[in-house]
Order: sequence, then structure tokens, then C-alpha cells
Amino acid sequence: MPFDPATLVYNDQGLLPAIAQDAETGEVLMLAWMNAEAVARTLETGRVTYWSRSRAAFWVKGETSGHVQELVEMRVDCDRDTVLVTVRQTGPACHTGRRSCFYTAVRGGDEVELMAPMG
Repeated sequence: MPFDPATLVYNDQGLLPAIAQDAETGEVLMLAWMNAEAVARTLETGRVTYWSRSRAAFWVKGETSGHVQELVEMRVDCDRDTVLVTVRQTGPACHTGRRSCFYTAVRGGDEVELMAPMG
């Protein structure tokens, strides 16, 4: 059965969360937002494309930084309101220069930095 991005459930702004996960390691890299067009562009090009809420524009991951996310697979969750993109990540996924945006843990009531920016 052909996939249609319009069958996904988007919020009031026409967006849904997109979780990026390293296809090889399973590491969660980041969360961003997609609209139906970003979903379609990602599937058409194999380059993960998000919708930047702050810039109100499409954002092809790595277009300016070179830290490309190559799509391996897109998965739709059971409620059809979130997608998981498994990717081949080149360089850091986080704008801070870290491999993952999830580099801070809360342990025993304290924040602990788990990783430094990459090289």
C-alpha cells in the first residue's frame, strides 16, 4: 500500500515530532519537527528535511553545516502522530557540536554533561 504523508496526524500548526536515531547504534540523536511536505521531501530525496519553527522554513539537515542525515528508514508510530527516522549521521547531530542533542542527564537531582562537543 503506498504511503501518503497526509495520512499522518499533525498538530494545530501542521507539524509532528520527528525523532532521529542512528541506524547502526540505535542512539537517539535529536528531535525536530516535520510537516507533510518535509516528510515527502525526506522520502523523495533521502536527505532528512525538517521544518524550522523559528525560521518558518524547510531545513535540510547538514545543508549548511555538512552534518548530513542520510535517511535509512522512516517509521510511523502507532498513533500516526510521530515519525522515527533512522539515519546515517555525518558529524554531530546537535547544533552545539555534540553527537546527540541528549547530552545532559539528570542524576540524583543534578545535571550531568555526558559528552563534550566533537573534535
